[in-house]
Amino acid sequence: MSTNRSPQVSATGEGVPDARRRRTILVTVCIALMAVIASVSGLNVAQPDLAVAFGASQSTILWIINIYTLSLAALLLPLGAIGDRWGRRPMLLAGLTVFGTAGAAAGLAPSAEVMLAARLFSGVGAAMIMPITLAVITSTFPEEERGRAIGVWTGVAGGGGILGMFLSAALVDVANWRWLFVLPVALVIVALVMTLRSVPDSREKPRHSFDTVGALTSVIAVAGLVFVLQEGPERGWTAPATLLGLVVGVIAATGFVVWELRRRDASLLDVRLFGERSLAGGSMTLLVVFGVQAGIFVVLFPFLQAVLGWSGLLSTLALMPMAVLMMAASGLAPGLAARIGGRPTMAAGVLLAGAGLALMAGLVSVDGGYLSVLPGMLAMGIGMGLSMTPSTEAITGALPRERQGVASALNDVTREFGTALGVALLGALLSSGYRNAIDSRLDGVPPGAADTAREGVANALEAAHGAGSHAQALVRAARESFVDGWQQAMWAGVAVMFVLFLSLLAQGPLRRARPPADEAEAADTVAV
Repeated sequence: MSTNRSPQVSATGEGVPDARRRRTILVTVCIALMAVIASVSGLNVAQPDLAVAFGASQSTILWIINIYTLSLAALLLPLGAIGDRWGRRPMLLAGLTVFGTAGAAAGLAPSAEVMLAARLFSGVGAAMIMPITLAVITSTFPEEERGRAIGVWTGVAGGGGILGMFLSAALVDVANWRWLFVLPVALVIVALVMTLRSVPDSREKPRHSFDTVGALTSVIAVAGLVFVLQEGPERGWTAPATLLGLVVGVIAATGFVVWELRRRDASLLDVRLFGERSLAGGSMTLLVVFGVQAGIFVVLFPFLQAVLGWSGLLSTLALMPMAVLMMAASGLAPGLAARIGGRPTMAAGVLLAGAGLALMAGLVSVDGGYLSVLPGMLAMGIGMGLSMTPSTEAITGALPRERQGVASALNDVTREFGTALGVALLGALLSSGYRNAIDSRLDGVPPGAADTAREGVANALEAAHGAGSHAQALVRAARESFVDGWQQAMWAGVAVMFVLFLSLLAQGPLRRARPPADEAEAADTVAV
């Protein structure tokens, strides 16, 4: 690890927080992070309840879910940079306040329009919180402890979504969808109190004016591209709105890169750093790992619910072994990286995750049930945990200490892009494989039921009620066709992971590099 990022000393003479306070700081930022992560996935389990409560279409429900992720991803970079300047503690407090207020409004929303507005502002608050939680760690913990702290953070970031989905499903089962917002709001209140008591402030003493043009173009670029990935599967990849989003996103992204190259050291994000193997390798690994993880969930939930017939609560509980191993491996990864190196640890995690995908693709079957996918899930959990922590360290270590808000935001944007990309691509492969497989299994099924069955496995199960004597055959055909589509998506994931593994091996040892000016600029960081 670089020695440029020395422990901060406050303007009042306060040195690095003692060990007990550092543990409290870590718990605080992880609680704040958990509130954000749980809100990303929580509403997915309550889509039917929301539709009934608001009399809303499926398109509106998807927007209620997606607008949170869209606003979160789009605002991460500029708000991370503002946090570096304004102060990470004030930004965290402000973000928690916005997020908590919006969450309470969502839980009490009387209409879909109010819910959409509340979810939008929840995303804004989350974009203020998420990069700061990691920046507080990287700017507070001494060099020898930073890796372990980042390991805990990545474990919560990776496994927290599954835990959040389980708790959300439990709340929906025992109460109703409005209780989904109780957990994030409660976590926010706890995080607010603990932040006021324990989290120190640190901020950049800026040498340059804020990069407003870079901030605006980054927002447009990320919003446009994430919109395409979210809406493409729903509207169609050639729909006018999808194509418009793609054009706007690509133009804005190109403009962002050109402008940032021109601004150089005064840029929002120094894109020259992507020429360094550490930042490029860490970003690509994180993008692929979170993409595959998100794609796995797209496949696993219909398998557990539609193929095996499990409830939403039981289905989320079935994912917990993978989440537990992922969180445990994230905590162990820094120690392994210290012994064998960051890039070998990343490569080992990618290889193990790819092996897990191959196991799931090769063993899955309708008759085998949950046990046919469990070994692959466990391998995936360990592999993802091992790869996430050194990837995050590579990203945050590539930028100087006074830009840790931006570094953390880049880490989070990469996660969000990977998630959207994985859902879109693996979901499309699953759907394509299902449709191709079920056509040959619909002989003798009434045309109306057959047409409905081609739309998806859940539709096929619904159509079976009106298929008469063909009902059992239709159900069997749909479930087996889903497994065929599953295998197609999983083998594609295996291929991507194998290419990433070879890329990591070819890049050699993990090395961090920063522009020469960073050492001098680091002295201008103020902690209070």
